Amino acid sequence: MSSHREAPEISKDPAADNADVYAFVSPDRPDTVTLISNFVPLQDPPGGPNFFEFGDDVLYSIYIDNDGDGDPEISYVFRFSTRLRDPNTFLYNTGPITSLGSPSWNKRQFYSVTRVEGGDTTTYGTTNGTGAHKHHHHHAKLKTKVLGRDLACPPCNIGPRSTPNYPALGQAAVHSLSDGVKVFAGQRTDGFYVDLGAIFDLADLRPFQNLHLIPSAAAAGVDATKTLNIHTIALQIPISHLTSDHSTPKNAMSKHAVLGVWSAASRRKVRMIDKANDERAESGPWVQVSRLGNPLVNEVVIPLGHKDKWNTLYPAGDKAFAKHFEHPELAKLLPVLYPHVFPNLAALHKARADLVAILLTGLPAGIVPGFQNNGGKVLADQLRLNVAIPPTSKPSIYGLLGGDAAGFPNGRRVFDDVVSIELRAFAGVTYALVDKTYKPDAAAGKLTEGLMPASNRYQSTFPYLAPPLDGFDTPSS
Repeated sequence: MSSHREAPEISKDPAADNADVYAFVSPDRPDTVTLISNFVPLQDPPGGPNFFEFGDDVLYSIYIDNDGDGDPEISYVFRFSTRLRDPNTFLYNTGPITSLGSPSWNKRQFYSVTRVEGGDTTTYGTTNGTGAHKHHHHHAKLKTKVLGRDLACPPCNIGPRSTPNYPALGQAAVHSLSDGVKVFAGQRTDGFYVDLGAIFDLADLRPFQNLHLIPSAAAAGVDATKTLNIHTIALQIPISHLTSDHSTPKNAMSKHAVLGVWSAASRRKVRMIDKANDERAESGPWVQVSRLGNPLVNEVVIPLGHKDKWNTLYPAGDKAFAKHFEHPELAKLLPVLYPHVFPNLAALHKARADLVAILLTGLPAGIVPGFQNNGGKVLADQLRLNVAIPPTSKPSIYGLLGGDAAGFPNGRRVFDDVVSIELRAFAGVTYALVDKTYKPDAAAGKLTEGLMPASNRYQSTFPYLAPPLDGFDTPSS
């Protein structure tokens, strides 16, 4: 739900649905940054006989803007290829899968990863730069380097007979590339926790639903994704490979310390289907169909009639959507749906400079003592990570609002409670940072879905999301 099925068109195309993006300084390798982009959301573990996979016909990209101009100077591009050992069986595997090379594993997936550098790496293979997007004026020359080919994904976690030692399979799929880069692509447990059933039932928050316009007794939150899997693309990259001056910054106030990160999925402009001969073909440039930077933006900020368009556009053009950040619908709904709970928020009619800073520019110096993740004046939906802020041994799931500068909205860690953080921000807690005369409502700083991240969703080493739940022990009912 961070961006699971967030727009009408992409909800029909899960292989290209960009569900979550994470960016954080690696806790066990603090000279590196970990970048994660998830796809194929809401996977029920017993997903056979056609188990979940990446799209061979999708171009997956992770972008890095290291100079604050809204365009990426670096991207990592992934292409996948599915191979069958035996096309004449219906089985995904014909026996236990004990290694990535098991002959009993029939349907395998491999991938390549390419690093792209240039003034605007969204032009790689796309119509971008040829007039398709007005904010681009030239097709910059790009430098490309293939970092890895024929890299194996792990299988899906089927059950104790088919995948008897899944953690070993997942670990074998962590590939070390050149210059200290690590990569993983495959199925994991979904680290994002959310009460989907409540929050889209007229913004119900179960711990506070006794105060709702349509009240019922307060109750604990229900984690809708705790038994679901996801497909993860993860990179661990030395910080000096990403900063504009190739340094590993130690000064949090340095402009070189801030990286803007987002991810996207693209499809060919033309797809043709010949049903008579059971053939498919694609041609033309790549066209973006999904993108994600900050969590929940397309979900609850962008109006329904503009969601599909938002997914096709690049962050450098997000100024066109500024009014939805300055005067967000959710902030207007909270006082209506929770009568008499948010009187100060109801009276707040000024443009929300706090939300613009958090979601579109990064926070400038002077707002939070000793902290900044400002990327400049260009309004662009990117996760902004200050890489000079080291990981903490005592993290707060509430990130910066919990006094933990290593967490969201300074990038995003896999366990950050982004729903509660953004609920509190929209409810006015962060507006007091930019307007000292404003007093947030007492309830604003307490808003939560009533959920805690389950420890079995994560691991302490790359790729930090835990192995996926298997279909045998995690039935759908």
